[in-house]
Amino acid sequence: MENESSGSLASQIKTVPNLLSVARLGMFGVFSYLILAGDNRVAAFIVLGVAGVTDFLDGYIARHFNQVTELGKMLDPAADRILVGGALIVSLVSHTLPLVLGLVILAREIIMVASTLLLAAVGARRIDVIWVGKAGTFGLMCTIPLFILSAQFPHHSLYSWQHYLRLVDWVLIVPAILLSYMATVKYVPEAKKALSERKSTLSKNEDES
Repeated sequence: MENESSGSLASQIKTVPNLLSVARLGMFGVFSYLILAGDNRVAAFIVLGVAGVTDFLDGYIARHFNQVTELGKMLDPAADRILVGGALIVSLVSHTLPLVLGLVILAREIIMVASTLLLAAVGARRIDVIWVGKAGTFGLMCTIPLFILSAQFPHHSLYSWQHYLRLVDWVLIVPAILLSYMATVKYVPEAKKALSERKSTLSKNEDES
């Protein structure tokens, strides 16, 4: 039985979507090094941008090529949380992201991580990712790298390309943040339902014993 479980886990890891999720985790390490040690924001922009593309690809491939796995349902959102939350912290430390903006996004990430850990701690069922949350995360993965890129090149003129890039980035990142918080609101009743189901299960088991 243990061998079957190990084999099943190994086969799930080898699917393309899960390999992309693992690669995304590795890209976070490369991104952090480029920003904090290498001070190479252009390369960091490219790495984080590629990571954002893998976030789209793993979901697309999983759905359209019948490669949805239980491992992937856990690994994909975990990779998203680590990448977005970690990139935010690194960007704030390196002053490549506006403080208020970073804190607003980071607050949402903390809420999601805390709620996920709470559900896991009490043994409640996992809540699957919804498209609104996925869209918000994808938007953040696309816009945060643009802030990093514009921070690489000092600019003072209102007519510089960096200024226009930053303006476009603000226009794009606000909807991404709103989508992320919309998803958080939608997760609340699902989390309550999961906790209630777990409580009912525990009560039923106590009655039977």
